[in-house]
Amino acid sequence: MPTVEFNTGNGAAGMPRSSERSAPSPLLRRLGWSTFVLCASAALLIGLGFVWFIRHVPAEEVSLDRDADGIVALTGGASRIADAIELLASGRGKRLLISGAYRATNSSEISRLNPDFERWVRCCVDFDRSLNTLGNAVETKRWAESRGFRSLIIVTSNYHMPRALAEIAHQLPDVVLVPFPVVTDRQRTERWWGHWATTRLMFIEYVKYVFAKVRVALNPDAGNRRTS
Repeated sequence: MPTVEFNTGNGAAGMPRSSERSAPSPLLRRLGWSTFVLCASAALLIGLGFVWFIRHVPAEEVSLDRDADGIVALTGGASRIADAIELLASGRGKRLLISGAYRATNSSEISRLNPDFERWVRCCVDFDRSLNTLGNAVETKRWAESRGFRSLIIVTSNYHMPRALAEIAHQLPDVVLVPFPVVTDRQRTERWWGHWATTRLMFIEYVKYVFAKVRVALNPDAGNRRTS
């Protein structure tokens, strides 16, 4: 019987033709393309959202054009408490809540660090021990409701202000919130994109802000429930 040889196209004999490699099916190609488009769209959306967030982070401290019933300082950044006490002493609010204070932080400690304002610290400053921004908002709601306050000045770092306002506004939808962003000297002189640590801080805060907005959207009625 004659031997049958297969031409492989490269001079070798005795092997079947291997040029018929299976090409990706149209379904796989469409799936790969859809995945690419989805990832690219998500990256673009995140990038545009981050640009929007940066544009809404106050670059300078503001001059308040109105007073409020109360003042709330969210701890965690430089100058927040000092600025809030100055607002209290200047008559911008009746009382000050220092929200998220460490357990060692009390009227005596604040008075020691701010001796010129001891009078106001002793009479008109309250504390809570909340651990995060959501906790700040819940405690702020409890404090404002217990005192019948209908307007609040919110003191926190400029990059933290969008998330703080979102959380507190969700808890107190009928209370007027007046932002007082704290801007450090370093933030005034350094561009956020010029330093990796600052860029990272801004991006992490943006991600936290997005998660806060999503959680608020999923639980829109939280602000309608009174705290006990």
